[in-house]
Amino acid sequence: MPLSSDPLKTLPAPDPVAATHSTRLLDYIRAEITAAGGAIPFARFMDLALYAPALGYYRAGTRKFGPGGDFITAPELSSLFSRCLARQCEQVLTALNGGMILELGAGTGIMAADLLQELHKLDALPEHYAILELSSELRERQRQTLRERTPDLLERVVWLDTLPQSGFQGVILGNEVLDALPVERFRITPQGPRRLMVTWTGTALDAIEGEEDPMVTATIAWIEDELGWRLPEGYTSEYVPRLEAWLAAVAEPLTAGALLFIDYGYPRHAYYHPERVAGTLLCHYRHRVHDNPWLLLGLQDITASVDFTAVAEAGLNAGLEVAGYTAQNYFLFGCGLMELLAEEVPLDPPLAKEGNEAEGILNPANSVQYLEQARQVKLLTLPGEMGDRFQALALTRKLNIPLRGFTFRDERNRL
Repeated sequence: MPLSSDPLKTLPAPDPVAATHSTRLLDYIRAEITAAGGAIPFARFMDLALYAPALGYYRAGTRKFGPGGDFITAPELSSLFSRCLARQCEQVLTALNGGMILELGAGTGIMAADLLQELHKLDALPEHYAILELSSELRERQRQTLRERTPDLLERVVWLDTLPQSGFQGVILGNEVLDALPVERFRITPQGPRRLMVTWTGTALDAIEGEEDPMVTATIAWIEDELGWRLPEGYTSEYVPRLEAWLAAVAEPLTAGALLFIDYGYPRHAYYHPERVAGTLLCHYRHRVHDNPWLLLGLQDITASVDFTAVAEAGLNAGLEVAGYTAQNYFLFGCGLMELLAEEVPLDPPLAKEGNEAEGILNPANSVQYLEQARQVKLLTLPGEMGDRFQALALTRKLNIPLRGFTFRDERNRL
């Protein structure tokens, strides 16, 4: 059954080249469905839609980020976001007496550029800034961004095809990475939980309920035991089947330091709230959001919110410590967001007044800049915007310091 009525009526039509690309990916997925006997798990479909070589959304050359793409991330919204991250990185690198930074999927490269600039100001540059990026098109955009914004620091940046070998010390950053991990979708039926499979009806892709699967049954039973309640009949949601293996692989090279993930999501009790009956799956195309993953294959992003409790558990199983969890706004405040805003648009010196002290005033020439920076801060921090929809989670190894991003408010008790 389609997940939404008819979003094609409101989505911009792709140009002929993009439409041809999408058709090629559809044919690729249909061939795999046929080879599998008529249906594939949703997780496999999502993996192909996003990462099929040369065809998947993150492997093809379509513009994804910024006003001309499909969505805007926090680093593109405001440099203040990356400057706050730099303050957190500086604290970790100082505690370790040096190290590297590894960014998982660097988008346009704006976050890397702003981070390096701020770390340069703080006299805390990493030995290298590594970027793990699968898309050749995005790698080139990242190089271009860094050449334009930080040409004197470009020599510190290295691009990786695979995770580094053991012996990595420093910070691993994942901003809006977890939401792109392929998810398994399931539905609670009268006969128990069933995995949703993807099939070809002859005219379109669609979801069908699969046969009973011991792994899915055990996973949902475990989730329900952790929640303390049973999910109602008809309830549809998702989980990441390879989360633990993925996080173990990312953490394995880290000998000392921190992994920091920022993404939209919830603790488990909120993720599987009884009222969230349709799950969290969403698609992004040209700044429109809808819930039909069968459309515009290779041209739209397919994401699911993050179960941060599951991420924390996977971190513990990988031998890491959960060092902090909080909403994005509290994380940014802990990293000095308001102090950075004051530095960005300084007040003029006080005006002398006879008999009392005058406070600093805002130079009218700075008013436009201040209002724009204030608007960006609101988008990053207000509830209902990115402030509470996005969460920050830190996992550490051999790093026994209170991380500054979680000093304003640490909500590990919610996990």
